Amino acid sequence: MANALLDIPGTVRRGEAFTVKIVLSHVMETGYRRDISGKPIPRNIITRFVATLGGEEVIRLDLTQAVAANPYFGFQARAETSGPLVMTWEDDEGVSYREEVAITVTG
Repeated sequence: MANALLDIPGTVRRGEAFTVKIVLSHVMETGYRRDISGKPIPRNIITRFVATLGGEEVIRLDLTQAVAANPYFGFQARAETSGPLVMTWEDDEGVSYREEVAITVTG
């Protein structure tokens, strides 16, 4: 299970950059640990993060074994029209997660 902590303005001025901050809470497993019987625990990390704004891709991250537990991402975007900021991410087990925030453009 993954949860996201978001810091995103709901209203932005047309054409001005705004900052998106997100912390992804995820049960990360490196694949290097072993269970109590000595059997390796399979790796399960977040492998991809994508954000789109109004249907256009803003950022795409392909993550590797060096990603920290509960990774924090910060990036900037610019909106010309109101629309949804959709963030999706997936892990090694193929589970996909999604958060969506309505962005209203003024001015």
